[in-house]
Amino acid sequence: MTPEEIRKFIEGGEWASITTELRPSANKAPTGEPQPFFCSRVFRYSAPDRFECTVMNYADANGKVPLVKIDIAGHNVWDGPHPIADGAYNLNYVADEAYKVTPLHGGFAAVANRFPAPGLNAWEAGETQDVKGKAFPLFGLFEGQIYVDYDLIYITSGMLFNGSKHVDGRAFDKPENRPTNLQIPLVRK
Repeated sequence: MTPEEIRKFIEGGEWASITTELRPSANKAPTGEPQPFFCSRVFRYSAPDRFECTVMNYADANGKVPLVKIDIAGHNVWDGPHPIADGAYNLNYVADEAYKVTPLHGGFAAVANRFPAPGLNAWEAGETQDVKGKAFPLFGLFEGQIYVDYDLIYITSGMLFNGSKHVDGRAFDKPENRPTNLQIPLVRK
C-alpha cells in the first residue's frame, strides 16, 4: 500500500489491541532486566494526518488491574519507506495536541508523586493532568518538549501493525531508536 492508501484505510473508526500486550519497559529490575509493561492501545486516525491514542497500562498480564490511562493526540508525519516489509513506512507520532495522564490506581499516583515537576499538581487516582510540554520525569519528558514517537506503520490482512518495542525497553524518542520489528497487530473495532 502507498501512504495515501494507508491513510484512507486507517481513517475513521478505532484500531484496538487484540488482547493485553506485553512490552519491555524502560524501568529496570535490580538485576538490570527491563520490567514488563502490560498495556492495551486504541488508535483513532482522522484527516489531515491526525491521531488520537489511548494507552491503558495494567499491573497484570490479563489486564484486570488498571494502573494509568494515557491519552495522546497530535499529528502524523510520514517519513519514507521502512525496510521491514514492502508497504511499511516510517511514521512519526507528534504529540502536539495532548499528552494526558490519568492515574487509575493509588499505587501509580504514589510513584508519580516521587517525581515532582513544576506546573503539575500532586497526582491522585482519577485526576487527569496534561503533561504536554511539561517536565514529567516518570515518563522521561522534559520542559518545553513535544514528544515524538518515531515509529512505523504496516497494513496486511486488514490488520494495522506498529513497531515492537526494543527488548531493552528504549523508547522510540529519536529517529535512531525507530523500531525494527513489528508489534502484535491492532484490529478495526
